[in-house]
Amino acid sequence: MMHAEHLIAQAREGDTAAQGKLVQAWYKRIYNFTFKFFYDHDMAMEVSQKTFIAMHRNLGALNDTARFKSWLYTIAVNCCREELRKKKNSRAVSLHDFRPGEAEESYRWEVSAERNENPENLLRQSELADLLQTCLMQLSEEQREVVIMKEYEGLKFREIAEALQISENTVKSRMYYGLEALKHMLERKRITKETIGYEL
Repeated sequence: MMHAEHLIAQAREGDTAAQGKLVQAWYKRIYNFTFKFFYDHDMAMEVSQKTFIAMHRNLGALNDTARFKSWLYTIAVNCCREELRKKKNSRAVSLHDFRPGEAEESYRWEVSAERNENPENLLRQSELADLLQTCLMQLSEEQREVVIMKEYEGLKFREIAEALQISENTVKSRMYYGLEALKHMLERKRITKETIGYEL
């Protein structure tokens, strides 16, 4: 989703209405990214808020408005990393630290193209979504960032490279090894792409 450059330009000049529109337009996507990264609603809300506070403070320094998308994700990633460092410093991180099911809205992995299904199938989809998210949490931080940004946020390799400040080849490498790791995790649980309706 790209925004008109004049809106970003207005926001850069301190137009509070334009800044509010940017937050409104991008909040759901940034929350979705941070929720998938932490699998924790409170953390996602906190990091999303910090992301937009940082956006507000630093927007004037953004010279190329065409790079707004990758620039905003750079801020979000840095905020995620900062919170993760704090969490690691305060105590050892384990999957038990991440509490599923706390999101106000359902920002879960899509496990089927069919949405009008019976309750039994919907329950199974929910269980598979939780399983996929649990596997995602077991990836390295670097792989998790790339997989979320590419497969679930729809960023291009170039945009991810800009956001993470690494080469496109590095992005593709992390993507490859991340998806391979997910595939092996699911295979150990006897879950296939046919089961979840997702191509790994």
